[in-house]
Amino acid sequence: MIRQWQLRAAFAARLSEMYGREVPAYTTLVDVSREVNEDVLRARGADAERLGSIGRVTAERHGAIRVGTPGELRQVARVFGSLGMRPVGHYDLRDTAGSALPVVSTAFRPVTEDELARNPFRVFTSVLTVDDPRFFNADLRSRLTEFLAGRSLFPPELLALADRAEAERELPDELAERFLQLAVAAFELSAEPVDRAWYETLARVSAVAADIGGVRSTHINHLTPRVLDIDELYRRMTARGIEMIDTIQGPPHRPGADVLLRQTSFRALAEPRAMRAPDGSVTRGSLRVRFGEVEARGIALTREGRARYDRVLALADEGAAQRPPAEREDVARALWAAHLPATERELAAQGLGFFTYHAVPDRPGDGSTPPADIGTLLSRGWVRAEPLVYEDFLPRSAAGIFQSNLGDSGSRNSGPHSGSYDADWLAGAVDRDVLDPFALYEGPRDRSLAQVADALGLATTPSPG
Repeated sequence: MIRQWQLRAAFAARLSEMYGREVPAYTTLVDVSREVNEDVLRARGADAERLGSIGRVTAERHGAIRVGTPGELRQVARVFGSLGMRPVGHYDLRDTAGSALPVVSTAFRPVTEDELARNPFRVFTSVLTVDDPRFFNADLRSRLTEFLAGRSLFPPELLALADRAEAERELPDELAERFLQLAVAAFELSAEPVDRAWYETLARVSAVAADIGGVRSTHINHLTPRVLDIDELYRRMTARGIEMIDTIQGPPHRPGADVLLRQTSFRALAEPRAMRAPDGSVTRGSLRVRFGEVEARGIALTREGRARYDRVLALADEGAAQRPPAEREDVARALWAAHLPATERELAAQGLGFFTYHAVPDRPGDGSTPPADIGTLLSRGWVRAEPLVYEDFLPRSAAGIFQSNLGDSGSRNSGPHSGSYDADWLAGAVDRDVLDPFALYEGPRDRSLAQVADALGLATTPSPG
């Protein structure tokens, strides 16, 4: 029998192999990431594995796919549910970038500590907001709805196997192999000719809308390895002649503890595609829809930590607007240093980062009563803190990656949007709970604090910050 996590690991590995065949520059990205990780491990030793073992980091991937309807999203949830991946977070990208991005998203991923340790594969999944009139007028909305209703992304056999794997949490070897074959094939780039006129109609609104609703299949849009030094990765990829996007998305590089998520990518490549003209003839064309992303993950921030991050973003935007591009990174770095501490201990003491806490076996033995606050417990050696890796995504960074790989900005009308695409709508679309990412970090943190209180004989559980 093949257990869920083994299915997940096998699917991630096969998807990576497939994507490498289709997009050779992705294989280069993986190779350079591995080289950088090995160099960082040699230079920093055990400290390099502070946020995950090198085995986990090397195997780690996140993918991205895009679908068109709630029904298609519900089927995606069934496929990923079979792999022990649940929808986490609600990301509305419609107002986060200068380019037209008519999508809302969630991330399917494992959610427990042991499952993340086994294989932390994630898929950032976006769905078109077809009912938003800022992007689609009534005529185009009607045509798009009809087009999407006429396609089928996942074969019934795949969905049936997915349902069984989710219910039983495993599959027999032979059925597991069949499931993996069907699942990988469902995300391959189709050779079916693209209706050029229809695709171009949607592309005038949004390149993302065309990629989703202009074809009769879905595909893996990008696949992302994890690297321990994303700045060095960026330099090495550029030195190999691979065109990278202009920036690294997310917090600026700074000394000290890494937090949240930093991402970059090579630019979307022109890939040959068969194109069907209105007269039915098929010619050879090209589309730029897929790219290779890479990420560096840091410590998850608490609600207060994220609030500070959001304030820094607003201040950085305000400061950048009055300075030339060459100075904007320095502005952001200075603001970041002023508003968020650089050390793990201060992040923990101020309740800004997520950690698990553990009573130190050889803690002070002078008979004194341990303090009740985390900051003093840490500074006096009663307790140590282990950081929790940020397992999720940043809406602004995701939108920035999408935007950096679009040929033009598309179009978006001003005015209010109609239709609700909030977290409740998303939960209805996937037909399961959409989990709050903060709650997923708060669980292990709070359990560890209760264990510390018990080990130290404290009357109350220490407050995190």
